[in-house]
Amino acid sequence: MNEKIYPEEKSKPNFPEIEESILKFWKDYKIFEKSIKIREEQNAKDYVFYDGPPFANGLPHYGHILTGYVKDVVPRFFTMKGYRVPRRFGWDCHGLPAEMEMEKEAGLGGKKEIEEYGIDKFNEGCKKLVLKYVDEWERFVTRQGRWVDFAGAYKTMDLSYMESVIWAFKNLYDLGLIYQKERVVSYCARCETPLSNFETRMDDATRSRQDPSVTLRFKLKDKFENFPAYLLVWTTTPWTLPSNLAIAVGKDIEYWGILDQGELYLLAENRYELYKSIFQPDHQVVWKGTGEDLKDLRYTPLFSYFKDIPNAFKVLLADFVGIDEGTGIVHIAPGFGEDDQNLCNNNNIETVCPIDAQAKFTQQIPEYSGQNVFDTNRSIIKRLKQEHKLVLHQTIEHNYPHCWRCNTPLVYRALPSWYVAVTEFKQRLIDANQQINWIPEHVKDGQFGKWIEGARDWSISRNRYFGAPIPVWKCDKCDHQEVFGAIKQLNEFFKVEVKDLHRPYIDELVAPCTQCHTGILTRVPDVLDCWFESGSMPFAHVHYPVENKKWFDENFPADFIVEYIAQTRGWFYTLNVLSVALFDKPSFKNVICHGVILDKLGRKLSKRLRNYPDPMAMFNIYGADAMRWYLIDNPILKGGNFAIDDKGTGIEEVVKNILLPWWNVYYFFTMYSNIDGYRAELDYSSDYHLDQYILSELHNTVNNVEQAMMNYEISEATDYIKAFMEVLTNWYLRRSRRRFWKSENDQDKLAAYNTLYTVLIMFSKTCAPFLPFLTEYIFQSLTFPKSDFQQSVHLEFWPDYQSIPFDHELLEKMRLVRKIVRLGHSLRKKENIRVRQPLAEISISGEHSETILEFEDLIRDELNVKKVKYEDDPHNLGTPVLKVQAKLVGPRLGGKVQQLIKAGKQGDFQFREGDKVEVLGEVLSPQEYEVQWEAKPDSDCVSEGDLVVSLDLKITPDLEQEGLARELIRQIQNARAQANLQVSDRIKLSLIVPSPWQRAAEAYQELILAETLGMSIDFSEKPSSWFSYQDEALGDIIKIYLTKIDS
Repeated sequence: MNEKIYPEEKSKPNFPEIEESILKFWKDYKIFEKSIKIREEQNAKDYVFYDGPPFANGLPHYGHILTGYVKDVVPRFFTMKGYRVPRRFGWDCHGLPAEMEMEKEAGLGGKKEIEEYGIDKFNEGCKKLVLKYVDEWERFVTRQGRWVDFAGAYKTMDLSYMESVIWAFKNLYDLGLIYQKERVVSYCARCETPLSNFETRMDDATRSRQDPSVTLRFKLKDKFENFPAYLLVWTTTPWTLPSNLAIAVGKDIEYWGILDQGELYLLAENRYELYKSIFQPDHQVVWKGTGEDLKDLRYTPLFSYFKDIPNAFKVLLADFVGIDEGTGIVHIAPGFGEDDQNLCNNNNIETVCPIDAQAKFTQQIPEYSGQNVFDTNRSIIKRLKQEHKLVLHQTIEHNYPHCWRCNTPLVYRALPSWYVAVTEFKQRLIDANQQINWIPEHVKDGQFGKWIEGARDWSISRNRYFGAPIPVWKCDKCDHQEVFGAIKQLNEFFKVEVKDLHRPYIDELVAPCTQCHTGILTRVPDVLDCWFESGSMPFAHVHYPVENKKWFDENFPADFIVEYIAQTRGWFYTLNVLSVALFDKPSFKNVICHGVILDKLGRKLSKRLRNYPDPMAMFNIYGADAMRWYLIDNPILKGGNFAIDDKGTGIEEVVKNILLPWWNVYYFFTMYSNIDGYRAELDYSSDYHLDQYILSELHNTVNNVEQAMMNYEISEATDYIKAFMEVLTNWYLRRSRRRFWKSENDQDKLAAYNTLYTVLIMFSKTCAPFLPFLTEYIFQSLTFPKSDFQQSVHLEFWPDYQSIPFDHELLEKMRLVRKIVRLGHSLRKKENIRVRQPLAEISISGEHSETILEFEDLIRDELNVKKVKYEDDPHNLGTPVLKVQAKLVGPRLGGKVQQLIKAGKQGDFQFREGDKVEVLGEVLSPQEYEVQWEAKPDSDCVSEGDLVVSLDLKITPDLEQEGLARELIRQIQNARAQANLQVSDRIKLSLIVPSPWQRAAEAYQELILAETLGMSIDFSEKPSSWFSYQDEALGDIIKIYLTKIDS
């Protein structure tokens, strides 16, 4: 019995079980830690990627899984390329997600109850809650196969992180890029805090909502064209009408005056058709003019609450007035609209905002005081109707912004806030964007580029509790303020030792004013927007500039970052805003923006809908490698969306089409190596053409995968891997089987072992970032004894493709052979002729077809034909008909398309380089045409480019008999498998078959015995000691007896 050189494997592996063993190995031998330490010892250059911190108050979903896989694939690759790649996890802690969770936990409702509860207790509770799922996250991410440093994870609530955040604020302040101003901002009444403009563009920030649509008449104080006159004004926010202070028109918009029952109504000309039904049939157009003619007209306030405001209640010109909706005349309430406020500021009209922190009217609007603004719409409309000011009342369904954290409809309201003056350095932001490599590329000047072109100043203050403090102290007597950017500065100024920057402790720091000496400096109560904190991540997670200043200066910007596409308006944006403002550089060099994972119906994944498979269940059934490949081998990494079914069918397909074929190659190699007792070695020296070919394909694949990964084209890399796997499994191994089967250990057999071993090792390294578990197992099983698994494929360097032999001429020849074989098989399939049925002849025509003469035997064997014939003129094989794709060609060639179609049907076209064709002087690309061949009698033909293949379909009695013999071989092999014979076991055979089959077995006995390791055949019934097998083949019952011959 030969010694088993390699592990004895099962043909059907348990991939999840293998993965669990690999996880244990990685943990026991600290392989991840070694991957960093080894590179440190080699003085390797750092490769930096930013790991976007998730909130830890929920479990991972498929978006996290996909992003996590990319965050693992890329670092594994660059580690193998020789870089040191630290992978420090992070937790996003601050902000409303944590606060809302804490409110639920403590049974609180709103800011008043929080302050009664105690800010200290509340924030301490938040600190605990945000880490509620940390252990589950670590377990999940580890099982996912992602390497990351959890022990050294940073948290945005860490003192060191927060210190770097206030450093950023201080520096921006010193640069003149921070200011405080009352401006209209989007505001959540439930959270009692403003949102930044990009937060209202987040996923789920807008949703369908029904609101009243009302048209009102505002009476002009003076007659217009000698008639009592009214301005027709439309709005969907009736609750803002009590705060109306002006009306806006477009300077160059055409307006009409409609005389109806002695009163004149003004509205935009092109809105007339929409509104003419509100007038009596005998109404008349008595005036035409532009907005310029209406400027400064004064009108009677709709409500009297602010009737004494100076300069108010007149018509103003505004360039934001449009004619796509409403009447073309706009109601202006400066406390509730950004454009409104700017227009009023320019016309010396003050801002009024008569609502409180919960969006309830104040005593300034006594009739509605204490009511939520949305709740007053109905009563305000009713009142306006009673006062004969309402002209039209309808309902509109439109997309309306909601708080992305609590789903409350937002209001726009004037509020003092602190801002980053993004508009001051917007051009620098645009210039920095051009230095970033975006995947997909169109995001650079598309979604992200257009977003920063329209960038506005960023509201960064939040009227909340759990967050980094705005480090500004103001005097209560004079205008003096102090801004701090370091704990050391705070310690020295306030004469204390600051140990926590959270509220309420930071609020307790007070000091006499250093300017007026009579007032007291107290901190402004706001905290920073948590997006400001996450945008600070590049420097804050390393406590820059207090620590790691040299490292940061040498390793900024980051090499890589990945998140889903909506982060172009979120994290990617805030990262670059702060990086450009502080360092005049982009935050990162390369970025992947992946799409969104949906269900098969195009819906977002939802726990309520249960429209996705449980990730942990998928790991346990199919394995994390299968999940990884399923998600990364996908257009989603180029920004498109991707649909996942709720059963995990696509993940199962990866097991069948990727993992099992790869395993089968490994299984085949170890099985035969163990039979022969041969330990293979890395060897590129074989001169056998199949070995040289597979090594040339390997050379190409390693190079192509490397180039794709250097360009961050992950799905392109997986395409190269799949293509090579197809060549390896369905060409090289299948064509090489007999070399392993033969009994003698000659040079050819040893070359086959060494070549396949070399391919397995090098391809394992190439696939390691993409299939880390399976490649680890195969690599270790082939290179180390089981008792000494202390090395890892993930500690290896990336294969040097230049060290792998490459024969370009052979590669092209063999690819042509494979193309011929593929086309030949397509004809067999089309004609429903099984491959085991021999055919007489294949004919080939096309440029370079004669270069493959040396591979005729291979073509004959693959296609099971007796002869290969070459034709100079493809028309000897059939008549070509060109089918022009009119829908694709029409927009380009117009009426000439019909002439091309006619010429194509007549065969009047020529093949050109690159699989193109020329018809009537017009060159068509491959997707613009299809060539169909009308074959000669008793044959069929097909083409691809200039290559034409024809198959002789006539089956003679001799060919038919050989086909039966080959079918018998297949049946005997099935019987061997069911009898659980070893591949080297010799057997005796007996066949109980119909007479045509027996005659075939007798005629081809030598072939049958050679192919099945048989020693003899007879045709009689056998006792029960023989294994029996029965099946139907080609409509006949085949019964096979076999027995093993003891060696």
